Amino acid sequence: MHTTRRAYLSAALLVGVAALVPACGDKAPDVPVKMRLATTTSTENSGLLKFLLEPWQAETGIEVQVIPVGTGQALELGKRGDADLVLVHDRAREDAYVADGHATERRDVMWNDFVLLGPAADPAQVKQASGIADALQRIEAAGAPFVSRGDKSGTHAREQLLRKQAGLSVAEPSDRWFETGQGMGASMTMASEKGAYILADRGTWLAFKDRLDLEVVREGDESLRNPYGVLLLPAAGHDAKAMGAAKQLADWLTGPEGQKRIGEFEVDGEVLFHPVTGS
Repeated sequence: MHTTRRAYLSAALLVGVAALVPACGDKAPDVPVKMRLATTTSTENSGLLKFLLEPWQAETGIEVQVIPVGTGQALELGKRGDADLVLVHDRAREDAYVADGHATERRDVMWNDFVLLGPAADPAQVKQASGIADALQRIEAAGAPFVSRGDKSGTHAREQLLRKQAGLSVAEPSDRWFETGQGMGASMTMASEKGAYILADRGTWLAFKDRLDLEVVREGDESLRNPYGVLLLPAAGHDAKAMGAAKQLADWLTGPEGQKRIGEFEVDGEVLFHPVTGS
């Protein structure tokens, strides 16, 4: 009786173990490759990234975790190893980033432009300005309210450069100069609420304009052109599969298919970002 009981228990144990072990020759299910893309709020808020990444992810099976922050934060994430690829728009900082060894390569991807927004009443008479420098000088002279992102983003960096070129000092927060420390959408919303001027990228402006009491008061200057670059990072400290996926995405963005799709992205019939191919 005891022998029969032991035999039964042994057989049951073997069956249980067999159920846990895959049959010989069976493959374990593939784990999706994942990568992290640190990029600017403009590419996310405008809807461009969704338009680009959804079909690419479906085709490749690679999962892309998008981290939308200001350019300064995106560069820091790449430096710390908390991102596998960086897509930003501040050429001077991008070149310095490569020179300092934080990236192995920078590639041109696309460009859009900045626009100066303000209330329809245009209290500083910016619409009569001869150029962007004159526009900023008029806002300063009139003491009109201005909203700055103040977050070390590419937009913030361009705003500071334009002020310098206009002979204006770095502004400090005051009852007319507001710094949000936030992304483009939140900053434009504050400017709308305060009847203030603000520098914005055209893509996010077009995505948000129906919600805002603002309009374009200055555009088209060459100094408002806004190039975007993708930065490939050193392999050290990164998962090898994630880095392979990052290079694959960078190749696609700068290759014929990605460039074509960038040029196809529109909001209200207007192209927001221009591929560098043919620019």
